[in-house]
Amino acid sequence: MNHIDNHNGVLIAFEGIDGSGKSTQIRLLAERLREKRISFYTTMEPSDAPIGSMIRQILTGRMQADPKVIAALFTADRLDHLLNDVNGVVRKIENGTVVLMDRYYFSSYAYQSVELSMDWLIHANEPCKEILRPEVNLFLDIEPKLAMERISKNRFQKELFEEQSRLEQVRQNYLEAFDKLHGEERVIIINGNQEPQAVAEDIWMVVQEYVTVRAAGRV
Repeated sequence: MNHIDNHNGVLIAFEGIDGSGKSTQIRLLAERLREKRISFYTTMEPSDAPIGSMIRQILTGRMQADPKVIAALFTADRLDHLLNDVNGVVRKIENGTVVLMDRYYFSSYAYQSVELSMDWLIHANEPCKEILRPEVNLFLDIEPKLAMERISKNRFQKELFEEQSRLEQVRQNYLEAFDKLHGEERVIIINGNQEPQAVAEDIWMVVQEYVTVRAAGRV
């Protein structure tokens, strides 16, 4: 696998604990980029493909598997999605398309359900990081109590996070991972406890620095 250097597109990765409003913010950002006539592509992971479903069941503890099996499946799913011929994310970036990704990069599910170390998870994600190293990783930080209130409105998420303590641990997992990757990837923490539009404004200020200036030559 070759690392893509000097691509014209800008990769922005969204992270955040469930309930942080990632999908809403990605949609709002996409609308804004569209207004600016900037080419972009959004992707929400994990996918609904059978392999994605299997991985989710393993990572959430619904299926048991050896950690080595999880590593293989986790990486295989991401690489299949990223390298998929014409429609893969890698090809889109090579063609100069801005990509906004929700990568589940640090896999909080695997960390809490299988009790793997964060070092192991970062290592398992290494192949994908080399393919698509984000210029900026936006982490939508939110208080677990507020996240629980939002999650309670979603049946599937409610089944996964029955206790606020789990959300608190997930948040700490992310912060630990960001600390371990200090200097390797730029991480910007966005206050997700605000109204959606206020969060969108904070995100837009960051995105303009990484996208609009570079995209000016393609508009």
